[in-house]
Amino acid sequence: MFCINLDTTDPFFNLAVEEYLLKSSAEEYLILFVNKPSVIIGKHQSGHRETNTKYVTENQIPVIRRISGGGTVFHDLGNLNFSFISRSETGKQVDFRKYTRPVIDFLLSKGVDARFEGKNDLKVDGLKISGNSEHVHGNRVLHHGTLLFNASLEMLRDSIRKDVSCYTSRAVVSNPSSVINLKEKTACFQDIAELRSELMNYFLSNFTGNILYSLGQKEILAAASLADSKYKTWEWNWAYGPDYTFKNRFEMNNSFYTCTLFVKEGLITECSIEDSEQMKSISKKLAGCRHMVKELSDFFRNENIFLTDGDIFNFF
Repeated sequence: MFCINLDTTDPFFNLAVEEYLLKSSAEEYLILFVNKPSVIIGKHQSGHRETNTKYVTENQIPVIRRISGGGTVFHDLGNLNFSFISRSETGKQVDFRKYTRPVIDFLLSKGVDARFEGKNDLKVDGLKISGNSEHVHGNRVLHHGTLLFNASLEMLRDSIRKDVSCYTSRAVVSNPSSVINLKEKTACFQDIAELRSELMNYFLSNFTGNILYSLGQKEILAAASLADSKYKTWEWNWAYGPDYTFKNRFEMNNSFYTCTLFVKEGLITECSIEDSEQMKSISKKLAGCRHMVKELSDFFRNENIFLTDGDIFNFF
């Protein structure tokens, strides 16, 4: 197995590396990387329903769709990501316990009693330290997981939408869990860099055939191209998601409104804004507009309806 330490914290590039190596190589890999603050949603989720749109917009936190299913996770510089890419026997590709077992054993060797619980979580004393998901491609599987070391739990909680009652969809819903940082459970690592180094050394020392590997120029360019053409695009991150209905009643400019949006492939197909003749009239013009903060802000401005920066989030 080739063991890779990615030295970039670019979440778009790092997710692209996973997909490129999964689909363009026959080799097996372990990849360790850390991302800048970002919200990573599952392949079959709705971005706005999963994230606190106001918070991630105001804090310029990107929302990025991954190719695996499952729920939403938060990445930042205090979270270590691990990915396995391997060949798999037909019918046995999905195996969360297989790929989390060595991580559990590593933590146990450091005195941390981490346990596999539920469908795909690692927990310590009942608190989640790791979420995991998988994607099958032919006879190969991508398994990736998180390890919260000293992540900002405040940013994590603020980035994830708590009340999803405004949204109706068949999209996959996240299963929120109480989380904890590994730093609270062990003094073995001074920082995440040491955790990363120790985990890599564990894989290199305890498994025959594992060797340290660096991406070549061809692989770097291919992953960068995939990041640009897919992972940085609205079409993948927002339009790919399942259809949904958004309905909200809110107060704005001393009046109450009821807004209902129908969204398909990221575009508003129907819109109704009640309790104001002006808003009711222009709501019909929203058909075809992207359900995104900038696009709706521009739309209302062009209609000479001036909303505060906070008002626009009543539509998300």
